Amino acid sequence: MTIFALLVATVLGIALVSIWLKLRFAARAEFIRTHTLPLGLFDKLRNKYPSLTLKDCQLVAHALRHYFLAHLKSGHKFVAMPSQVVDELWHEFILHTKHYAFFCNKAFGKFMHHTPAVVLSSSAQTNVGLRRCWWYVCLEENINPREATRLPLLFALDVKLSIPDGFRYSVDCKVMKEERSKNDGGGVVYCGSDFSSTSVDGSIDGFGNAISADGSSGDGGDCGGGGCGGGD
Repeated sequence: MTIFALLVATVLGIALVSIWLKLRFAARAEFIRTHTLPLGLFDKLRNKYPSLTLKDCQLVAHALRHYFLAHLKSGHKFVAMPSQVVDELWHEFILHTKHYAFFCNKAFGKFMHHTPAVVLSSSAQTNVGLRRCWWYVCLEENINPREATRLPLLFALDVKLSIPDGFRYSVDCKVMKEERSKNDGGGVVYCGSDFSSTSVDGSIDGFGNAISADGSSGDGGDCGGGGCGGGD
């Protein structure tokens, strides 16, 4: 084989691999968006939150799909869960062990472990996962994650559904301060713009990284190991 032929074969091979990765990524994203969740999940969710209607539960399921898509698009990196009600549905899904294992294999090619919902804190690792989540769910809803004018569903749902132990976010820091000053017993309000600010822990690791063709990203903060939330 001549050098030219070898070069052509190499370029063709790379092109074919790239096409295959794009097709696999698209298929996984479509599976996440359309896969039918196990029967009975909503019943379990409504046992804990009796005020939820069927339409509310469907909205929670939609937000959970956004979370799974964030994990896929991050390249299977650590993506933290920002919603208590969505976390509850995720936990119930995991209890359907065979179904959940099948889902993970089709959606990610590996198992996706669970950890509880969290907020920005002194934990740098947790903050990386939340920033990464904010970034990808904003993009999923065509929101500019750097200058959001509204909250993505996953960060707005606890308040929208009046979840008693839910996390409260405001996209507007001024509004956030006003809500905090009311001291109405509604809990701490977190500011969406904090995800792009170094004021929380001195960095913005996990925020603002490009998505490659196969869904991987070059950001840091991968927690490694089998126990991290939204990680491998």
